[in-house]
Amino acid sequence: MSNQPITPLRQRMIEDMTIRRLNERTQDFYQRAVAKYAQHFRCSPGELDYEHVRRYQLHLTQTGCKPGYVNRMMSALRFFYKVTMGRQDALEMIPLARQPQKLRQILTPEEVVRLIEAAPGRKYRCVFSIAYGAGLRSSEVVSLKVSDIDSTRMVLRIEDGKGGKDRLAKLSPQMLKELRAWWKEAKPRVFLFPSRFKAFDHISARQYHRACREAAIRARIDRSVHPHMLRHSFATHLLDRGVDIRVIQAMLGMATYCPRTTGRSTHHLPISSSLRRDCTRQAAA
Repeated sequence: MSNQPITPLRQRMIEDMTIRRLNERTQDFYQRAVAKYAQHFRCSPGELDYEHVRRYQLHLTQTGCKPGYVNRMMSALRFFYKVTMGRQDALEMIPLARQPQKLRQILTPEEVVRLIEAAPGRKYRCVFSIAYGAGLRSSEVVSLKVSDIDSTRMVLRIEDGKGGKDRLAKLSPQMLKELRAWWKEAKPRVFLFPSRFKAFDHISARQYHRACREAAIRARIDRSVHPHMLRHSFATHLLDRGVDIRVIQAMLGMATYCPRTTGRSTHHLPISSSLRRDCTRQAAA
């Protein structure tokens, strides 16, 4: 953000986001989104109404912004109007753009092996192995701590995942072997994958992304590879092996409980439509 003094309205929005425990990245994006909106009309956002939002959304669309970016900007304005400004009709008055449903790219099992073997050093070899083997998000794998490894129960503790949720991820013997080899080499104290540039901090998601791209080039994978592809590949490969999609959903941290049967009626996990759609399309491809 800028070095300008924080206005009372912006301070209230920051407090509203803090109360609702939005993560730091979301708070930063929401602040920047509202600031850009205000700068576009050159006045305080508190003086703007829904007609200005409509014109701004049209401006973003006409200037070539992708639907995903436009929707993120609108989500920030929805929060601003509904929560900070107390406008209860904000969700209805600020529509989101329909996004094209594209089939997500995944890696084949052979490509995953090649990517891991081409990793720039043991640290990232271990990062790739854990990200794929446990289906972790970028933010989850880079922030793992040494204390998160439970070799007795063979699980990884994921703290403060998406939505501020904690969960357990499966730890396979091969993953544990990689982790032990890395620990013997680096002796990390707090974070499992410490940064070379900041003491007592972990590698950044940007460093992880860069390492992933470098490994893809070395592995001669002729596609644009990003870290989240390992998570998508993990889910799709499990589906190909016949694992129930509800189990996959739980492993990905998209549910908080497992299927259970009571009497003659079976209660299943709530299935994410996007996960079902992506996995089913990948299996049929």
